[in-house]
Amino acid sequence: MSFMARAATSSDVFNAVAESKRREILAYLLLQERQVGEIVAHVGLRQPSVSKHLRVLRDVGLVRERRHGRHVLYRTEANAIRPLHEWTKTFERFWQHQLLRVKERAEAGTQTSDTHTDKENS
Repeated sequence: MSFMARAATSSDVFNAVAESKRREILAYLLLQERQVGEIVAHVGLRQPSVSKHLRVLRDVGLVRERRHGRHVLYRTEANAIRPLHEWTKTFERFWQHQLLRVKERAEAGTQTSDTHTDKENS
């Protein structure tokens, strides 16, 4: 039996966002720059863990940092998310098809229910 080696979490965007806390950090940093302390409070992890997550995100280009005096501010780098968006977009047609099927079933159920109700009221 052969095993394929798993890429390091810091090797690319896809592996970096495989961890849910990193996705949470990215979402939190999307609209506004934040200091580490704010991120720690938001995600509920200790500062060393948040710093490690930020380092992984920074290393793959998903987060950028900016120094402002003694403070370091972090923000999501939206352009770096493009590969994720492009990849997930390939599945859009599948999900649209699935949603259309759900809608058709719901409408068919409503029509059957309406017909059944009309017969009972006659």
